[in-house]
Amino acid sequence: MPIVRFVKQDQTVECPVGTNLRELALKQGVDLYAFPANLINCRGRALCGTCRVKIDDERAASAPTAAEKAKIGWEGPQYRLACQTKVLADLEVITNPRVRYGWLNHPTYKWMEDLPH
Repeated sequence: MPIVRFVKQDQTVECPVGTNLRELALKQGVDLYAFPANLINCRGRALCGTCRVKIDDERAASAPTAAEKAKIGWEGPQYRLACQTKVLADLEVITNPRVRYGWLNHPTYKWMEDLPH
C-alpha cells in the first residue's frame, strides 16, 4: 500500500492504491484549504481550484483530468488538484504551495509582455 507524506503537517499515512487525495487528507485532519476556501469550496468537483497541492512525483499519481488541466495545467505537472488526484504509489504532498510562477506568466496575460515597462 502506498505511503502519503503531508510535508507541512509532518504526517504520514498509508492508503490503498486509487485513494482520492482530497478525501485522504480530510480524513486525516490535514487542512488543504487556506482561509476563506476552508469555508467555501466546491467540495471536490474541480470547480474552484482551492485544493491545489504540489506532489513530488507525478508518476505516483493518476493522470491529470481535463478539468484539472484547465484550472492549473499551466503551472506544471507537479501541481495538482487534490480532489482529482488518485494515489498510485508513495507520494510526498505539499498543501497550499506558493504559486510557482508570477501571475504574469499565466497564458491569459502573455499579451502584457509587449507593453513598455
